[in-house]
Amino acid sequence: MPSDAAQSSEFSPRQNAVLEQALLLLVDGGEKALTTSGVARAANCSKESLYKWFGDRDGLLSAMIAYQASKVRTFERNGERLTAASLHDHLVIFARDLLEVLAGDVSLALNRLAIGQSNRDGSKLGTLLLERGRRQIDKRAGGLIDAGKRAGLLRFSNGDEAYHTLYGLVVSDLHVRMLLGEPGMKDTGSQAERAVSAFLRLYGTEKVSAEAAATV
Repeated sequence: MPSDAAQSSEFSPRQNAVLEQALLLLVDGGEKALTTSGVARAANCSKESLYKWFGDRDGLLSAMIAYQASKVRTFERNGERLTAASLHDHLVIFARDLLEVLAGDVSLALNRLAIGQSNRDGSKLGTLLLERGRRQIDKRAGGLIDAGKRAGLLRFSNGDEAYHTLYGLVVSDLHVRMLLGEPGMKDTGSQAERAVSAFLRLYGTEKVSAEAAATV
């Protein structure tokens, strides 16, 4: 699983712990288990604290999804100068985290719940999953790819196209198969390496090729 460093800075450690309990409730008991009383009891906090931190039930769901998405780590702009090796490493971390999060019981439960609610009037879960989950991951991973281009390590004319190529190489149809009940991938590390290697062959510049050749 991703390390504690992947946890969202959007929330405090106490709030993260509450969100983790809420996610476990959802996995174990489904939508009916996700009540403010149930979350407060499981997380040993007051309902007043839940309303103060997250607002209504939709706010709690939004926070749960954002917290889950934060487990997929990407490159943070902390002054680090990207090299071919560090770009590769950041991409592999992203790919492995993405696979592990998508294959986890929590993400599968959230997506199945959203699919089940898709025909209901007023259902917001699918929209929340896109806006607070997938799009936040896309935005941060796109920042890594853009940083790779600025460093002269990647070449592409359309960043969205390059990112979606990476996403497709990493995930393929795995998530759909798991939603349908197929067991998840056992070796996410190897799949992450293969996907990143293929992506760098497609979009890597001569700098990447030269450094890869030097390490063989």
